Amino acid sequence: MKKIGFLSFGHWTPSPQSRTQSAADALLQSIDLAVEAERLGMDGAYFRVHHFAQQLASPFPLLAAVGAKTRKIEIGTAVIDMRYENPHYMTEDAGAADLISGGRLQLGISRGSPEQVIDGWRYFGYRPIEGEDDADMGRRHAEEFLELLRGNGFAQPNPRPMFTNPPGLLRLEPYAAGLGDRIWWGSASNATAAWAAKRGMNLQTSTLKFDETGEPLHIQQAAQIRAFRAGWKEAGHTRTPRISVSRSIFALLDDRDRGYFGRSSQEEDKIGFLDENTQAIFGRSYAAEPEILIEQLRKDEAIAEADTLLLTIPNQLGVAYNAHVMEAILTTVAPALGWR
Repeated sequence: MKKIGFLSFGHWTPSPQSRTQSAADALLQSIDLAVEAERLGMDGAYFRVHHFAQQLASPFPLLAAVGAKTRKIEIGTAVIDMRYENPHYMTEDAGAADLISGGRLQLGISRGSPEQVIDGWRYFGYRPIEGEDDADMGRRHAEEFLELLRGNGFAQPNPRPMFTNPPGLLRLEPYAAGLGDRIWWGSASNATAAWAAKRGMNLQTSTLKFDETGEPLHIQQAAQIRAFRAGWKEAGHTRTPRISVSRSIFALLDDRDRGYFGRSSQEEDKIGFLDENTQAIFGRSYAAEPEILIEQLRKDEAIAEADTLLLTIPNQLGVAYNAHVMEAILTTVAPALGWR
């Protein structure tokens, strides 16, 4: 059994071929898509966060809106770039969104990926401290966020406050109990997977990873997941961690599917560079008739290791078509693989 969710980047463009012509379209259709996903029996609605781009950027208003319109589905991110985040403000926003949803938030965070502008986090007022680079800064922000989610008091109260304070040091409000156990780290390397395990975060792996061995992505990710589990055990955490992988998977059932994806299946991983020094491996996509998909997915070792699968969706094709894409996986692929 696996939890199956969708992952949307929330693109929009004023192209005639796009069903999301504006930011308002992308946001409102994201809410509608989460409602449809819940109706279909999907387990999660996840959203990517990118800054300075025509994509979803500010997650918490969207997460709160989805939480208010749904009842059961998990609501999350994959991922929030912590280089851009104020951990204190984020704790308040996350607490509010989690309470609105009834405790269904699953927040994926990370140091982030290459963005649309050079050092975009500087425009948000953040700078690495002496001895840090931007990745270190993102991890420092993440650790501050995790500590604040514990709900311990840390701020000295005003002796003459506007409103009566509880005794002792004050914490940030609203406090969402249990949210600290529902934070995931988006990891691109074995080392950061082990780092996340030590700090008690769940693990998210994407459709790309630093190329550390030259093996196919799914094999490298399976080893990464095992490294995470080993780190978790060594840290002595008592709860069972969760692990997700993201994949582009399309069942070709009709002429629309074949028109969109029938000739675009990327059947091999690709090697590229995230920057001048970092070689990465980008995972293949899966697009085939259900019986072929089933056999292909049986061989994906990372999916087998994970408890959660996030399906990347083409959000610019509209809510109805993406609901069809999700339903096709749930009904024609998942049962045969024992995911349902």
